[in-house]
Amino acid sequence: MKKYIENLAKSLLGTPYNNLAQTEQNVIDSIADSAPIAENVNTTFHEQLSFGQRLSDRISAFGGSWTFIIIFFTVLISWMSINSLYLVSPKEAFDPYPYILLNLVLSSLAALQAPIIMMTQNRQAAKDRLDITENYKVSLKSDLEIMRLHQKIDNLTEKLINKQD
Repeated sequence: MKKYIENLAKSLLGTPYNNLAQTEQNVIDSIADSAPIAENVNTTFHEQLSFGQRLSDRISAFGGSWTFIIIFFTVLISWMSINSLYLVSPKEAFDPYPYILLNLVLSSLAALQAPIIMMTQNRQAAKDRLDITENYKVSLKSDLEIMRLHQKIDNLTEKLINKQD
């Protein structure tokens, strides 16, 4: 089997098996075993996420939704309305205009939300890199299998031509 794998690497990629990168070795191995090479990157990637990473993904998903925008807009309008109505009445508002407490809450929300969104984007970039590697392996295997099919067709054509002569 080892000789077969070495011959495959030499004939298809023109390089000894041991000199190939791990990705190319995996492709050659899958050709030799006649096994599929494609993996579900989503399953593999999501299985290794920690609780905190899954939580930040959910927070980011909620923070970028229309539900969040509508709730956020409703809270802002309510906050300003309640405090503005207190300005008209003789009672003291808990956050009078210019809404300094509201500004503090909004700044804190932005300060917490930005790193969470960035963590999610970094994880998405890592997942994209895994996906690109998987796509490369599948494309390389397809190319190599097509090359092998061409060789087989060429051999059959040559045999037919020799038979006719």
